[in-house]
Amino acid sequence: MTLQEAFSQVKDHRRGPAVRHDLKEMIVMAICAVLCGCDGWVDVADWCEEEEGWLRSFLELAKGTPSHDTFGEVFRVLDAKVFESCFRQWIASIVGVVEGVVAFDGKTVRGSKDGPNTALHMVSAYATELGVSLGQEGSAGKGNELVAIKALLDTLVLKGCIVTMDALGCQTDVAERIVAQGGDYVLAVKDNQKHLSQAIVEFFATAEAFEFRNIDVQKRVWVEKDHGRLETRRAAFVTDVSWMDKPMRENWKKLAAVGMIESEQETKGKVSVERRYFIVSAGVKTVEQFALAARAHWGVEAMHWVLDVTFREDDCRVRKGHAARNLSAIRKFALSALRNDKTHPDRSLRRRRKLADRRPDYRVELLGLQPRQ
Repeated sequence: MTLQEAFSQVKDHRRGPAVRHDLKEMIVMAICAVLCGCDGWVDVADWCEEEEGWLRSFLELAKGTPSHDTFGEVFRVLDAKVFESCFRQWIASIVGVVEGVVAFDGKTVRGSKDGPNTALHMVSAYATELGVSLGQEGSAGKGNELVAIKALLDTLVLKGCIVTMDALGCQTDVAERIVAQGGDYVLAVKDNQKHLSQAIVEFFATAEAFEFRNIDVQKRVWVEKDHGRLETRRAAFVTDVSWMDKPMRENWKKLAAVGMIESEQETKGKVSVERRYFIVSAGVKTVEQFALAARAHWGVEAMHWVLDVTFREDDCRVRKGHAARNLSAIRKFALSALRNDKTHPDRSLRRRRKLADRRPDYRVELLGLQPRQ
């Protein structure tokens, strides 16, 4: 699927003089500009004006390129759900069948706060092996993140995937949705599920006190040393959950195991120890699978860091209507294209973005643009 084809189903509801520039062409222009380093509508409009000759190789541009006010107004009213649906289809076309870990996490777009209105909070589903976002769902503030998680789950095919979430996503109906979409889960457990958390903490404390006597436990230890920091991770994985109260156990769809990861970090002689506990569904069979999934979850947090540092998302003051949410999707379009680059895998994302700005052939390759007939 080409970039132009990805938006073939987007309907333009503008009428009269407002329809000066073609909507699908404006979307393609915005993605190209953001890929090449633009972080707001003024930058996008300036870049498109300078690159009009190149853009005409792929777009008609009957009325030239839009002003920054036009970009802002169009993306303010563009239905974010329709736009994100196009995003998911395009991603699916370039990455194919998704396997491995899909990490869910939310991020507040801080610059989107508009007076008394809460800043936009975006929940992303991130394929950790591919390094791309599979989709996003917006909510008004972090307090509504759970609603966004459920809505995003319903849009994805998760067969063969292991879904990871932090403790906020550890909910019985979330687990049920993951299983319904064909996936398995590794969900962090904390005090928002008080009784479940207490039961698992007490189980591991008792089991360790008796050295896991008569308990079939899988254990592994990993040691990493980097930049003066020594980290030791110890994982324990138990696939017998018959010790758990039956009503509690049956509340969680396909619950088949519990896990614990202890991270010990030593930096300049100071030692810190953290323990995390998880519930795990039936498709995760080994301690290696469990520990890999828990470890891979940091990938979505790394994506959020990239959006802040490389794409300057938190500094962006776009905030009217659907504009912040649509621009968030455009950034993920660009980031996915950069992540999928096979030509310069040794270059940082920042360098790839600058290269796309300098070399038209490279941006064509990244976005799969097709010349006009």
